[in-house]
Amino acid sequence: MDVILTQDVLDLGEAGEIKSVANGYARNYLIPRGLVVLATPSARKKVAEIERTAAKGRDRERGTAEILARKLSGLPLAFVVKVGEGDRLYGSITSSDIAQAIEEAIGEEVDRRRLVLDRPIKTLGDHPVPVRLARDLAPEVIVTVKRDEEADTATRQPLAELDAEEAWDDVA
Repeated sequence: MDVILTQDVLDLGEAGEIKSVANGYARNYLIPRGLVVLATPSARKKVAEIERTAAKGRDRERGTAEILARKLSGLPLAFVVKVGEGDRLYGSITSSDIAQAIEEAIGEEVDRRRLVLDRPIKTLGDHPVPVRLARDLAPEVIVTVKRDEEADTATRQPLAELDAEEAWDDVA
């Protein structure tokens, strides 16, 4: 099915382009979200107008994205987590966690889907995470995962070394 993109669609194309896509993809995803229109003869005449409108929108978004990119570039985010044997995290750091930390750090909301994170972070250390703001603009934030020292020392201290009262306090 031939469609005309009304907005930029990742991995498909830019607004104003005519693309051939699977019928189900067009009917179930692209058309309901307003990302495309059917490439009818009358719609094909409006391609230039769609391209102009999209170019203006891209320029406007590019300006705000560059400002946000300067704030995000190299932004350190620290997560303190509990770890088990072999320095394995009990949970993981997800894109939602990182997006929330970014919002707390700079005061601006970043959609979690813009974070390029193949799978959740489950190891200690520094992890660079790109934030895709535009097609060619992806600053990296540095996610540092550290062990929670309080939880770590409590689990490492043998029960025999505790006073009898402390041992009963821990059990209760």
